[in-house]
Amino acid sequence: MSGDGSQGDKTQCNGVKNHRSALPAAMLSRKNVSMWGVLKKCIGMELSKITMPVICNEPLSFLQRLTEYMEHTYLIQKASTSQDSIHRMKCVAAFAVSAVASQWERTGKPFNPLLGETYELLREDLGFRWVSEQVSHHPPVSAFHVEGIKSDFMFHGSIYPKLKFWGKSVEAEPRGIITLELPLHNEAYTWTNPTCCVHNIIMGQLWIEQYGNVEIINHKTGERCCLTFKPCGIFGKELHKVEGYILDKSKKKICALYGKWTECLYSVDPATFDAYRKSDTKRSEKDRKGSTQSNSADEDPDEMPPPEAETVQVIPGSALIWRISPRPDNSGKYYAFTSFALQLNELNAEMERVLPQTDCRLRPDIRALENGDIDAASAEKNRLEEKQRTARKNRSKSDEEWKIRWFHQGPNPYTGAPDWLYTGGYWDRNKPHLHKINSNQTIHLEEQSVLPLSK
Repeated sequence: MSGDGSQGDKTQCNGVKNHRSALPAAMLSRKNVSMWGVLKKCIGMELSKITMPVICNEPLSFLQRLTEYMEHTYLIQKASTSQDSIHRMKCVAAFAVSAVASQWERTGKPFNPLLGETYELLREDLGFRWVSEQVSHHPPVSAFHVEGIKSDFMFHGSIYPKLKFWGKSVEAEPRGIITLELPLHNEAYTWTNPTCCVHNIIMGQLWIEQYGNVEIINHKTGERCCLTFKPCGIFGKELHKVEGYILDKSKKKICALYGKWTECLYSVDPATFDAYRKSDTKRSEKDRKGSTQSNSADEDPDEMPPPEAETVQVIPGSALIWRISPRPDNSGKYYAFTSFALQLNELNAEMERVLPQTDCRLRPDIRALENGDIDAASAEKNRLEEKQRTARKNRSKSDEEWKIRWFHQGPNPYTGAPDWLYTGGYWDRNKPHLHKINSNQTIHLEEQSVLPLSK
């Protein structure tokens, strides 16, 4: 089941033949930025309504950041070809864990998408095509829909990132339902993502942890996977750890899963895992009793935990399900991006001819930051935000409502919870009437909002 996720870079339909391995300019230093001046009045507030200095951003829209779910698409494809439902659940669980792996060391904030902003990504080499749209501004809601090129899966959801500042840390709770459908097995899986927390926002070394419970449900078989993303804990012993069980419909443990969301995920017999965890708990208690260290980590949970070996201790009899793809050597120079993230904002003339004017790649503020022009990025960011505020004010004075192009509200077909579902038609580019609709919509969006994205 293991795989490195390396698929090779082949021709992409929208014009990219050789994906880039670097950005045009290195990230700028944030050492002289005083976040306290921005955030001191915001403790406990919703951060989506606060304007942050552009130096705090990374050169991607949140819609592009969401696309990083697909970096390890091969896990979905393995699930689709498997004939065993437990094996499929293992693959889906590994995919859910891998979806947050790119956040490791990513301390830059993605740009807030503008209302009506879209992002598409067609990767024949990885076997999928993605479309997303910002369907609401307050509250900010991003909807996405992904199709396997071989019709082997559909992956969709809507995310409402609830951000809060707690004095020394920023907590991001990605509310929203994630749904994966495997048509070959007539199966659907749903789950929600864990909470992400960035520590030491004001001063000190920034570091990230994920925590919370994630329950993945197979709505056909009744099987479920219950994972716990563990908080750091005293002395950093639990940092990045994730563990849990796959249960059958009668709630019997079928297998245990464990690993780190920054590194890998293994499966093992649940009895073996429980015995190992029991002995590990006894060892930890002995270590705590014999330790002369203070509990400073417990007193101040925002302190950077001490370094520890990144490798997971492998329990005998375990099988590797997923291992993270190594980051490029220049990752630290470029916002801690993975190779996949480095490619998300690339743009050439051939792509510009097919992209709608609402695509993230055409945002001048993001492009300026990517090119290292902080002054232009800041000016464009302020211009777009002001234009969006003016458009929202004008709409409030009239009876005109915002028209969402590619998604519509409705109940999730498997949970019944409120969701945003794909309307269809985005990829029908060869139909003459669609070009006309896109053109008219661009004009209409210009009247309603900030779009097109360029001046």
